[in-house]
Amino acid sequence: MPTHRSTVATTAAPRPARREPASAKSEQRIRDILRVGREVFAEKGYERATTTEIAQRLSVSEATVFTYFHGKRELCERVITDWYDEIIAAVEAGLPRSEPARVQLDWFIRTHLRLFLIHGTGLCALVLSEGRSKGQDFSGTLQPLQRRYTAPLMDLLARGQASGEFRQDLPLRLLRPLVLGPMEHILWEAVAQGADGAKPLIDIEATASGVSRLLWSALQAPDAELAALRALRAEVSQALRSHG
Repeated sequence: MPTHRSTVATTAAPRPARREPASAKSEQRIRDILRVGREVFAEKGYERATTTEIAQRLSVSEATVFTYFHGKRELCERVITDWYDEIIAAVEAGLPRSEPARVQLDWFIRTHLRLFLIHGTGLCALVLSEGRSKGQDFSGTLQPLQRRYTAPLMDLLARGQASGEFRQDLPLRLLRPLVLGPMEHILWEAVAQGADGAKPLIDIEATASGVSRLLWSALQAPDAELAALRALRAEVSQALRSHG
């Protein structure tokens, strides 16, 4: 059972405010709690993780954890948020927007799989299954994070349609699950393989290449290849004239 701090419930008593870090030592303590909290939630999942174990791994009292977080749920939400923030920052900073749409799509797919599996399957399981369970509904935390995460993909799809590289006969709301759906199934497979603690038997690079080829065949405009060849021919002709 989850471990909670003992309190006496009264209707008049307000919820105690979490103490804000007042020093570098306090800030370091929060970072340590989040680091170990990520490890424990990834290993145990939400239900089996306890603040007691997190405190024990840090060699502090459980009361120290509750000094900065009201309970396990708040700590778990912060762990999920920080993990997504890292992934979102990596995608926003790394997406090669000046490259052709197909190169950007390949980069997004490869990066998506790498980042969601880089810490193993534990946090994937937390987000994919336990984070969405009826008992512990984290949808209020996950939904805005997922919107932020998919924003660069939506921008990529919109720009690809505008440039004529992606098909324009389907709305963006259908293209988004077309891209993310196969990868979510791959992540589910990785979670299932790693459920017993074994390393998932998924070759991320080969899988990403296969998904990229599959999605490109579905997303590319019917005349995209011809348009690309025409553009290349025009560039070559211009270069020859410039040096003629």
